[in-house]
Amino acid sequence: MLKKRFPQLEFIILMASLMSIVALAIDALLPALDIIGRSVGVVEIADNQLLITMIFIGLGFGPLLFGPISDSMGRKPVVYMGLVLFIGSSLLCVFANSLEVMIIGRILQGVSLSAPRTISIAMIRDTYSGDHMARIMSFITVVFMLVPIIAPALGKLILDAYNWEAIFYIQIGFALLIAFWFWRRQPETLAVENRIPLQLNLFVNGTKELLKYKATISYTLIQGFIVGSFLVYLSTAQQVFEGQYGLKEEFPYVFAAIAIAIATATFLNGSLVLRYGMEKLITVSLIVYFLTSITYVFLFFGRENPSIEVLIAFLGVQFFAISFLFGNLRSAAMQPIGHIAGIGSAITGCIATIMSVPISTFIGRFVNTTTLPLFIGFSICSTLALVILLYFKVSNQKIRRLNLRTK
Repeated sequence: MLKKRFPQLEFIILMASLMSIVALAIDALLPALDIIGRSVGVVEIADNQLLITMIFIGLGFGPLLFGPISDSMGRKPVVYMGLVLFIGSSLLCVFANSLEVMIIGRILQGVSLSAPRTISIAMIRDTYSGDHMARIMSFITVVFMLVPIIAPALGKLILDAYNWEAIFYIQIGFALLIAFWFWRRQPETLAVENRIPLQLNLFVNGTKELLKYKATISYTLIQGFIVGSFLVYLSTAQQVFEGQYGLKEEFPYVFAAIAIAIATATFLNGSLVLRYGMEKLITVSLIVYFLTSITYVFLFFGRENPSIEVLIAFLGVQFFAISFLFGNLRSAAMQPIGHIAGIGSAITGCIATIMSVPISTFIGRFVNTTTLPLFIGFSICSTLALVILLYFKVSNQKIRRLNLRTK
């Protein structure tokens, strides 16, 4: 096993680092969205959200390319492919002179970063399974969450000292550092005998295999709604805290405070998931997420924004709950499809991400003068997620009863 060949702690930190390049590419740009928007000719302030949401288009479709290749060639070569493409797409963003070119660059950044993001999950699934995989995912997410905590402050520091282009150069430098570490220390996790020949019908066959597992489909759809609601917050955070609350200088620290709540819950999940299991934590977290958002809507419907302290409290509770969902939903979806971890991770990641982009883009257009649309969006997404979970649980119970009768 990998645990004998490669220290578990280093494995956790390295996998988190591969994932965190995505977070750096997104969150470090948040303080600079309005400045970048003006540089590339943005007229409508809501269009600045595209600089965040468009990277998720690439993150959604990229795995469909890299997942099958990784099942055929191995995990490590695909990570190198993605990081090389990331450097090129980052340079395209640096020299963009229009919103259209910048969007192309951000989409390509998403495509390229889908490689380390998707393959890291496949490598985790190659090595662990079940609640133990969820536990490792929790610890990886805790380390990963350090980047969203510091990234906006780092972005603002770079912006104040240099310019917005320097943020992209820092991302390139970070990616090169991780690539060197990955090359020197990480062993290949996909054995040669387990590799699948690269064929044109690999994606079709993988999809057919994946569709056999109701758990995978259900948890992936739930993840799509949860990621979509979170992406609304991510793409509008700068607009809310700086535009609606006037916290331009304080924004990185407010963002970090909420990110700490997410990291705390994710750390707790690493212990709780072994005690209670993924399914119970997913159920309880979804209920808390729904109740918190619907309470906000009930209290502030038709009213002005509450104080910043009240807003942070609600967001803190919501994202404390949502943090129990990210790793557990992904692990629960991947559990039945370990034999096709690469293509399975690609397809489930694509479905969830592609769902999230239109959800966040649509809801984000309403977050102009008040935060209420944000929480209405949270309420709708959590309601739909609960409906899917209930349907899955009821279906499972019927199948179990039928199996008992046949025995």
